[in-house]
Amino acid sequence: MCGIAGLFDTRGARDFPRDLLTRINDIQSHRGPDEAGLHLEPGVALGHRRLSIIDLSTGQQPLFNEDGSVAVVFNGEIYNYLDLVSELQALGHVFRTRSDTEVIVHAWEAWGEDCVKRFRGMFAFALWDRNRRQLFLARDRMGVKPLFYALLPDGTLVFGSELKVLTAHPGFVKAIDPLAIEEFFTLGYVADPRCIYRTALKLPSAHTLTFTQGSSTLPAPKAYWDVHFSLNNRIGADDAAAELLGRLDESIRLRLMSEVPLGAFLSGGVDSSAVVASMAGLSNGPVRTCAIGFDDPRFNESAYAAEVAARYRTDHHLDIVKSDDFDLIDTLAWLYDEPFADSSAIPTYRVCQLARQHVTVALSGDGGDESFGGYRRYRLHLAEESARRLLPLGLRRPLFGALGRVFPKADWAPRVFRAKTTLQALALDPVAAYLHSMSLLREDERSRLFSTQFKQQLGDYSAAEIFRQHATAARTDDPLALIQYLDYKTWLVGDINTKVDRASMAHSLEVREPLMDHELIEWLATLPSDLKVRGQSGKWLLKKANESRLSDAILHRPKMGFSAPLARWLRGPLAERTRAAVLGPRLAATGWFDVATLQHLVEAHQSGRRDYSAPLWCLLTFDAFLANAGLHA
Repeated sequence: MCGIAGLFDTRGARDFPRDLLTRINDIQSHRGPDEAGLHLEPGVALGHRRLSIIDLSTGQQPLFNEDGSVAVVFNGEIYNYLDLVSELQALGHVFRTRSDTEVIVHAWEAWGEDCVKRFRGMFAFALWDRNRRQLFLARDRMGVKPLFYALLPDGTLVFGSELKVLTAHPGFVKAIDPLAIEEFFTLGYVADPRCIYRTALKLPSAHTLTFTQGSSTLPAPKAYWDVHFSLNNRIGADDAAAELLGRLDESIRLRLMSEVPLGAFLSGGVDSSAVVASMAGLSNGPVRTCAIGFDDPRFNESAYAAEVAARYRTDHHLDIVKSDDFDLIDTLAWLYDEPFADSSAIPTYRVCQLARQHVTVALSGDGGDESFGGYRRYRLHLAEESARRLLPLGLRRPLFGALGRVFPKADWAPRVFRAKTTLQALALDPVAAYLHSMSLLREDERSRLFSTQFKQQLGDYSAAEIFRQHATAARTDDPLALIQYLDYKTWLVGDINTKVDRASMAHSLEVREPLMDHELIEWLATLPSDLKVRGQSGKWLLKKANESRLSDAILHRPKMGFSAPLARWLRGPLAERTRAAVLGPRLAATGWFDVATLQHLVEAHQSGRRDYSAPLWCLLTFDAFLANAGLHA
């Protein structure tokens, strides 16, 4: 796992200063502490920070083809690279290293832009072809690895693994994009391809981008893959469970290649436990496992992790974390470069910190909820969708809309009793309803939060457009498949993968994601939805497949996870900071927020009258972002 950085002159062949390349490359040294590599020639500057995993002796980057005309800087892993080496050698290509990186330059020579279709793995890379005068950028299918880029006014393209690479360039202007603010306060993150800054973009997952030197037209990202939910596989449940185990084992076997210590995260949930069970069957020695527990028993799953560790005799490491672990707010603001409001970033940072003490590579269970239908919100959405289908939208919208407006908001009650939210969702179409359930601040709440001036800047833009665009591309009317697709394109990339990438790279730890293997996902998308969610049971097929590997206590216990006690934090140990941030000069100077609403949020929450932890946490993390970025001080 590594960090990449670079500069490209889209207009000609200017020379870039070496010290500039060094500066933007080294600002992400945490991603690759082992080595730094630079290459400069007229019009191009490529930088690389290396975390050595495979081919420790000869895998340095930038890496070149035989005659030095093609160079690549690469972040990620190509898990099927040995098969590709054999194929490319048969075509006459000569390899000088044993690294997966070298496959990329030869695959480019053999197949051009289609080379990415042959790669099975997680990757973000930049490739320079001197003969074609082209710079080729690519990102993996599931958006596991990040890639940011910006075109500066002088024609310089600057790109990197983190946004801080771009902002370190003296020509980059930190002008906030108001549409990104709308997205952040809706979702808790800024959705691809947008960035918090106007001039910066994220390359979307499963896309490539080709710049040709001297071209007068700017290229648009090009999609090379998508998941299609055909749901037409007639396989029986028993056969599907058996095939799933085989596919899961294959995905994990590919991800066990390493020349450095390798292990796994083990939360005690179904996903990570299934991964560890498979690893134990494929490994010669004990699997190293890492878990964190919490001093608050409501969030402490360590006993379940210990059960799995004991069953498979893993080399298990546990660290107990305080539930009041909120000292990372400013650290995370620096790591993420954009406002990010998922409070589980805190324990994710801690488990990566623990894991790095014992391993350099860790396998995770990320992606299991999305692919197998594990989220509780999936079951709630399906129940609501059954109700929505009883009445046409023309009748539901006025009926349930009116009821939702007058029904009291019961923040104190368990979600199942929060009828206001359900009534509001029943008044909407499926896509709008799912956005409603995913939003940290819903449309009416954002309308009250934003100032009149800021709403004029937004015009008629709404974060709902993101979901609408993806829903159109989903090509399915199956209720579960639709929201799984939406999560693949938004939540998984923007929240989960972003969270894990930044937290792991902060500690120079590589995390591999067998449940996000694209071939596994393609196969799962052929299965009927009732093999994923059946009644009140999510992950039905994954649980059935692992009945011989995991106990009922692991497979069928209620999902716990970690949800920071935000309401208590913001009334207690973080009360003073929250008041100072939300009502302080930094947010006020933006002119983006309604002052009376900010005052109400703080007063009503800290008095205990209402639970406004979601908007206050968003505002607190947004203020931390502004402070880190040096904006509106």
